[in-house]
Amino acid sequence: MAKAHTIVRVSGVTKLFRMGKHQVQALRGVDLEISTGEYISIMGPSGSGKSTLFNMIGGLDKPTEGKVFIDEVDIAQLDAFELAWLRNRKIGYIFQTFNLIQVMTALENVTLPMTFGGMSHDDAVEKGIELLKLVGLEGRYNHKPQELSGGQQQRVAVARSLANSPAIILADEPTGNLDLSTGAEIIELLKSLSVERQVTIITATHDYKMLNVSDRVVWIVDGRIDRIENRADLDIQVGEIKREEARA
Repeated sequence: MAKAHTIVRVSGVTKLFRMGKHQVQALRGVDLEISTGEYISIMGPSGSGKSTLFNMIGGLDKPTEGKVFIDEVDIAQLDAFELAWLRNRKIGYIFQTFNLIQVMTALENVTLPMTFGGMSHDDAVEKGIELLKLVGLEGRYNHKPQELSGGQQQRVAVARSLANSPAIILADEPTGNLDLSTGAEIIELLKSLSVERQVTIITATHDYKMLNVSDRVVWIVDGRIDRIENRADLDIQVGEIKREEARA
């Protein structure tokens, strides 16, 4: 069996923040490898460092020490233009608060990254319509965010994250502002992208429903990886949760 391709590699990453006279160590020598097509959930208590690790992987922040590689490119060595190109072409982002542009329609929100990437207007519109259909929003192309439900807005955000056919989607608390049913739908949508398109999904989340679909869960405690649970470990946990729910 061929060895899985490592698309993300985090090596000895430490992150220090200055808060007044004090220095806070948000990450403490983190090592992690993620393969193409994996569905990874980064979990841990508030303040554990999971969002900091998430931001390092997305090139939204730089480590104090250590390196982050995307397809074996050390992203800390990229200049502003090169980093912007990598984010536009390699990584799609989904945020808890959707981050849609309120004055733009759903279609315009989805096509914007394609325009920035140099795609022609007609091609961007054609692909934008295909992506909105993919996420179940056929007929909602000309609706602005305030005319859509929270779940529909997050589906627009998922479509936008796919605009430039990224290898990686980073989803920051993608179900945090959604009800349980809608959150479950978004989780299943992300999982289908991982399976059918071999997109690597990396989520920073508190949502235990992610246990149902994750290939691995990376637990962060006090800036360190406490443990990494694989699918077999997660199946046991899911079974225990279901038994507890049945007894409640």
